[in-house]
Amino acid sequence: MSVLRSVRPHTVVVLVALFLISGAAQAGSTLSATEALEKTRAGEITFIDIRTPAEWRQTGVAAGALTLDMTAPTFVQDVAKAVEGDRNAPIVLICRTGNRTGYTRDALEKLGFTNVSHVAEGMAGSKAGPGWVRRGLPVESCKTC
Repeated sequence: MSVLRSVRPHTVVVLVALFLISGAAQAGSTLSATEALEKTRAGEITFIDIRTPAEWRQTGVAAGALTLDMTAPTFVQDVAKAVEGDRNAPIVLICRTGNRTGYTRDALEKLGFTNVSHVAEGMAGSKAGPGWVRRGLPVESCKTC
């Protein structure tokens, strides 16, 4: 937890911007939307939708996902709280098309989280797959919007 306490509020935003500029992201572990749903239902992962409230209202939230806006100044601390401070806990991220989750996954790994994956096809679909919504997987209304 000492690393997380020293993180400035906008660190994750800055790291994401650096990854966007450098193109360094996109390596690492991915899951399909279906795999993420199965692991969520089995209680094997902490599933986090990192989109914004406007996006959550637009499509709903993937069933079982926590809603943690990646643009919030407390994002990193919120992720740490979601896994009760266990930086080795399995985390899976989802966004609209998988781009932001790839960069955010890499940024979280730089901050000491060791088991972060993402849904590369996202909610809306991408070249990685049709996405959560097009697969007809369950969505929930946003409870925090």
